Amino acid sequence: MLNKSPGVERNLFTLIRLAFGAGEGECANFNVETAEEWSLLYSLASKLAVVGIAYAGVCKLPKDRRPPLDLAFQWASEAEAIRGHNRLVNDEARRLTELFAGEGRRTAILKGAANARLYPDRFMRQCGDIDIWIDGGRDSVIGLLRRLGLMEPEPQAITGRKMTYEEKYAEAKRKLNENVSRHHVHLAHDAAAVTVEAHFLPSSGNRNPFADKRLMRFLQCEILKTEFVPEGFYVPSLKFALAMQLAHIQTHFMAGGIGLKQITDYYVLLRQAGDSDRLEIAKNLRRFGLLRVSSALMWLLGHIYGLERERMLCAPDERLGQHMLEIVLAGGNFGFYFKANYRKLPMRWIGKRWRAIKFCPFSPIEVFWSEVAYWRTFARTLPIRIKLRKFSIRDMF
Repeated sequence: MLNKSPGVERNLFTLIRLAFGAGEGECANFNVETAEEWSLLYSLASKLAVVGIAYAGVCKLPKDRRPPLDLAFQWASEAEAIRGHNRLVNDEARRLTELFAGEGRRTAILKGAANARLYPDRFMRQCGDIDIWIDGGRDSVIGLLRRLGLMEPEPQAITGRKMTYEEKYAEAKRKLNENVSRHHVHLAHDAAAVTVEAHFLPSSGNRNPFADKRLMRFLQCEILKTEFVPEGFYVPSLKFALAMQLAHIQTHFMAGGIGLKQITDYYVLLRQAGDSDRLEIAKNLRRFGLLRVSSALMWLLGHIYGLERERMLCAPDERLGQHMLEIVLAGGNFGFYFKANYRKLPMRWIGKRWRAIKFCPFSPIEVFWSEVAYWRTFARTLPIRIKLRKFSIRDMF
């Protein structure tokens, strides 16, 4: 089921279209009369991580149709904070680019700051961390970051005495929560003014190993075609962004959820991309394991933003699109608003397994390989979980 107040969703979509330059006639679709309705609208924008974008739409409304003064001040204050954080992210991205260039490394800023510069107002996107790709491969990049003191130091092993239970617990938990993932590493907290993920692979890719191999081969070649932008850092090609960010949307959507921020990013990319770039990605959707999620996403982009059919990567699927929209509205940004209905651990664990299976319509193969990866990790970490007295590794963090 969709939100119990579909008018709130419709009004939010209208504000987003206004922010992206829809004509004054779009205001006729906007109907908010009470302070309570305005509060619900603001809350939904916050839940879906589009507060700054929605505020840009509010500014396009006639003055007599804008929110009450107290909410208007709160909204404007948050929008200004978003602008300030965007400037901070740009400054930090430029600093990191210069730092790694001094070490002879090629870099590219992925997603966030690279996308924000393509918006009508480059400071209205609600930004998060910095994702920076660094050339050289896993071992070389990690070695460089350690030499520069940008990674948390390795914990010293305790020798010469028996570890206490608390020390065993901390060590076991550390082994399950490594900073180095399959494709990136988190920089130390004091290494940058904002959270930074340093990527040694251009993407987290897919769970399906066969589609992932084809996708990663494409991205590894395309990431080398970077462009230096006035903000002071390098960005990958739009062709790279279309493939990489579609895979990113699929991964996060099926792992928990996504907000409208990521969907808005993809709308911006498709508006900016040329026909040849869109055509090449469209031809590879099935090979990259992204066809079904793309068909759902194309429906959303037409329904919410009014994206023209000729700019879409494939035919929109209304059934999958409506299902995706239900999940986006219920879970919010990265699924943070999904509520657990199971209090007992076994039922909660079974509920999570069942919820994963419910994503089969979007990609049954991806769901299958996700579960294979889960059970492989489950078996590998069995000794650690016994020590921690935990049943599910996902319940630990």
